[in-house]
Amino acid sequence: MATPGDLIRGRESAPDPRFPHAPPEWNAQSAFEVARQENLTLGDDHWEVVHGLQEFFARHEGAAINLRELRDALDEKFHYKGGMTYLYTLLPAGPIAQGCRLAGLKPPAGAVDRSFGSVA
Repeated sequence: MATPGDLIRGRESAPDPRFPHAPPEWNAQSAFEVARQENLTLGDDHWEVVHGLQEFFARHEGAAINLRELRDALDEKFHYKGGMTYLYTLLPAGPIAQGCRLAGLKPPAGAVDRSFGSVA
């Protein structure tokens, strides 16, 4: 399992090579801060979700993110562990909504319903 010290090194001016698709303003410390605020303990699978989301958003840069396509991509990536059902155990506020917060990304339209909670 990665620790904050393992993931936070040299992000001041250059992109972190471990997160090649990360938004420019994002760093591992910001993910740890979000996790702390949301009472999460980040493990390897959380970081795999962060990598997967950042890569998906980078591949679709400039295009509107399709919520269903993103959900299906995460479900497929974690299929061997139980797909979206497993991801909800990791990210109980929603694998897409909470995962995007950890990854420094804006959740796609429909991923968050403020009147009800996370839906994706």
